[in-house]
Amino acid sequence: MTPFSPFFLLPNAFLFISLSVFFPTVFQEPISLRIILTLSLYNRSWTQNLASAWLDEMQTHGWNNKTGAFIFLWPWSKGNLSNEEVITAEESFYSNFIGIPYCYRDLLSEWQLEYPFQVQLAGGCELHFGAPSVGFMRVAYQGSDLVSFQNMTWWPSPTGGRRAQQVCRLLNQGHEGNELMHKLIIDYCPRYLSSLLDAGKADLQRQVSPEAWLSTGTSPSPGHLLLVCCVSGFYPKPVWVMWMRGEQEQQGTRRGDVLPHADGTWYLQVSLDVKATEAFGLSCRVRHSSLGGQDMVLYWGEKELGPSWERGQVFLSESWGA
Repeated sequence: MTPFSPFFLLPNAFLFISLSVFFPTVFQEPISLRIILTLSLYNRSWTQNLASAWLDEMQTHGWNNKTGAFIFLWPWSKGNLSNEEVITAEESFYSNFIGIPYCYRDLLSEWQLEYPFQVQLAGGCELHFGAPSVGFMRVAYQGSDLVSFQNMTWWPSPTGGRRAQQVCRLLNQGHEGNELMHKLIIDYCPRYLSSLLDAGKADLQRQVSPEAWLSTGTSPSPGHLLLVCCVSGFYPKPVWVMWMRGEQEQQGTRRGDVLPHADGTWYLQVSLDVKATEAFGLSCRVRHSSLGGQDMVLYWGEKELGPSWERGQVFLSESWGA
């Protein structure tokens, strides 16, 4: 495969410099680019594949399974690739990702498979600050790990059984294809990921401050209140939210999933079940990179006052929830 562009011949040191300059706080380490493919085989003549590419939690590409073309979801999703290089990447993706699951169809009886079934692939790379990048490729069957690719070789999952051994034997016969796979995830992917970070830095570095409010839910315990702290509309995703009494974190705090809004910002609910007589004096504290080092604090029973602001301690991304 022809290298995508001279950019991809730059040394790994450039990747570390560009990451530390452009993205000191926006992303949690490591930063990953991953392609996810799900192939559904209903019978020998009817298959369906769905593919997408993700920069951490942000989808950057879709896939048109009729034309075999990438769908660029952001103006910068091409990174620094030319149109010719995009076509080369599409052809490589199709042959190296889409082609793998079809071996299941060709060896259906030998591997004792029954229609319908699904094969899932996840491949890409991770960039670590000050350390070499890491490439990965994993294949699952019906949602369970089957095989993975490391150091030019396919390895069976410990739980994959005889089928995993058979798949590895077949895939390891394709020495030329394995060399190309290695180049894709070890050489090209990290450099393309770095080019995405560069081309998309205006969007990726944006900071959107959260809105927060307090409400109540239904407690399962009589005489208790379920206090709910809602935090909405923030970007980037890492955020720290905790119910507090003074400076003491409340260990009963329950954190929900961080969910996406259609505009790319995020939403989170954090709750605390307490006796109604003990609710007074509790507060919800919010920390986010967009708040300029201040904590947003909402006091229970003082909702009409809105959030107050306190100068927070310096907080590290490692301590935030993802």
